[in-house]
Amino acid sequence: MKTVRDYIRTIVDFPHEGILFRDVTTLFADPRGFRMAVDQLLAPYAGQRIDKVAGLEARGFILGGAVAHQLSTGFVPIRKKGKLPAATISEAYALEYGQAVLEVHTDAVQPGEKVLLVDDLLATGGTAEAGIRLMERLGAQVVGCAFVVDLPDLGGRRRLQGLGMQVHALCAFEGK
Repeated sequence: MKTVRDYIRTIVDFPHEGILFRDVTTLFADPRGFRMAVDQLLAPYAGQRIDKVAGLEARGFILGGAVAHQLSTGFVPIRKKGKLPAATISEAYALEYGQAVLEVHTDAVQPGEKVLLVDDLLATGGTAEAGIRLMERLGAQVVGCAFVVDLPDLGGRRRLQGLGMQVHALCAFEGK
């Protein structure tokens, strides 16, 4: 029987030499694989109160939208700077070389709402941490972080757990 991991392709030396890129587009393209991933992402949260699912740009939109649909809740896109049309708040986070900024609409969540954060891959945890900070600044409570792939060697799970987050990943790959 296939697992989610079996649907993920590895591309060597992308985007840079020495990187093993975990490509989830092959998972998304397969109807059984995609359904399996969505079902497994939301399984630990079934029966919990979740008011919104927040997806991190860009593959987190694909997964988060499907998870929100299955949970019958709203979806919140957390986008790169300059992509949202209404009033936003922003959060900078460190990249390997430099910084990036994520934004969310100021009316995306209400104080006290419970949010599930979703993305395809957990590496260093910087992007997810920025998403968590945005939700918390708007008064929401992040009840968990769900990912398809965890790269444990890069420390993201430890980073998010250090923030008190529950982290759920469907599979893990060694290396970068």
